[in-house]
Amino acid sequence: MDYLPIFYQIRQRNCLVAGGGAVAARKVSLLRKAGATVVVVSPRLCDELEQLKSAGKIQHRDREYTSGDLDDCVLVIAATDQRDVNEQISAEAKLRNLPVNVVDNPPLCSFIMPSIVDRSPVQIAVSTGGASPVLARLIRTRLEGLIPAAYGKLGALVDGFRDQVKAAFPNVEQRRHFWETVLEGTIAEQVFTGHDADARKMLESAIDQRSASPQLVGEVFLVGAGPGDPDLLTFRALRLMQKADVVVYDRLVSPAIMDLVRRDAEIVYVGKERDRHTMKQENINQLLVRLAKEGRRVLRLKGGDPFIFGRGGEEIETLAQEKVPFQIVPGITAASGCSSYAGIPLTHRDYAQSCVFVTGHLKDGSVDLNWKALAQPDQTVVFYMGLHGAPTLCKELVAHGLPAATPVALVEQGTTPQQRVITATLDTLLDVIADEDIKPPTLIIVGEVVTLHDKLKWVEEHHVDDVEGVFAYKN
Repeated sequence: MDYLPIFYQIRQRNCLVAGGGAVAARKVSLLRKAGATVVVVSPRLCDELEQLKSAGKIQHRDREYTSGDLDDCVLVIAATDQRDVNEQISAEAKLRNLPVNVVDNPPLCSFIMPSIVDRSPVQIAVSTGGASPVLARLIRTRLEGLIPAAYGKLGALVDGFRDQVKAAFPNVEQRRHFWETVLEGTIAEQVFTGHDADARKMLESAIDQRSASPQLVGEVFLVGAGPGDPDLLTFRALRLMQKADVVVYDRLVSPAIMDLVRRDAEIVYVGKERDRHTMKQENINQLLVRLAKEGRRVLRLKGGDPFIFGRGGEEIETLAQEKVPFQIVPGITAASGCSSYAGIPLTHRDYAQSCVFVTGHLKDGSVDLNWKALAQPDQTVVFYMGLHGAPTLCKELVAHGLPAATPVALVEQGTTPQQRVITATLDTLLDVIADEDIKPPTLIIVGEVVTLHDKLKWVEEHHVDDVEGVFAYKN
């Protein structure tokens, strides 16, 4: 370790910033967030610092730096544009054993300003020891996405109950087990979903029970896994995938996404194919209820979005009737994800001013749709699960007014490495399906926007024969 990572208490203590430009202003902002009394020494101030001075939020010494400026300071930052001045500040601060940071000059620093993920009171500092500030920022950005803002509220809740928990659990191991249960369970989820008052009541109840394993009810996470590419998962989906005790998943959830669920979770497959169901929907509903009532955290993982042809509504109806806690995490629906990866905008001012999502078969297996409403000009129609009903949709759309030459796209296994995009028209679609041996899952997009595919397609094989190829797609 080149540097000792520490957190320094500077609230209401004098910190000196030498320099009055934009860089100095950024450092002043960080110091003020930590509650410091900031003294800026510089003959000129940028607009941001002038505003802080006018508001009485910083002290300003309107002159060049002198060694006396270090008196009564606990921390120093040199951010002038004069190398010799920065070197002088560094040397004099080190003689006084004052922590000093010289911006963009690690050899002159006794401490490095890290990239910060701020979820106060939770804070994460990322540093490369000055070797690559850009890399530190990239890592911080990754962490920002993985750590919900609500972790700050969770930290504040825990802080407010530390003394009570210490009194209720005098044994250190009991306290550790208690807090692990709280921070990984329903109480934390109540905070993450904005139910702070409920979380407080539950925590008070758990402490009153004086139990190292408070009895917390189970919960169901109804999560949309998107169309296949794991990069399209939401941050909340990924977090809940790592928390679940049991994972109940469908056929359309890709293997790459299943690789991201908690390793030791119980896995239950309930996938459905046409005329072949691993488990009936009614049995799935009851399975979710039973697992949750056993006190388990159940991840119900569905391809796409659970509320768009995903039967999510049926499942939560049962959960609500049984008074089982649940939360819903939307996913990118297949129409949006697959069309984007195919380079087909679902709406476009020149081609389509409306878009309709329909299912290719109903509960009884029929294809009985409002064909007059679907066969409209300047409209995009996306058929989910439409391969079996393709003969009917071609026939009815043409019969109700769409030209036989209307463009159609088939997107097979969209957003995955196996994606295929094949274009046709309403009068050639059936031949294309037979000739190309199209298999589910395939989305059918009907409308003039399909003509944009050749121009806008962007998901192509990477060619890395040379350095330039690493940074470009080749069509």
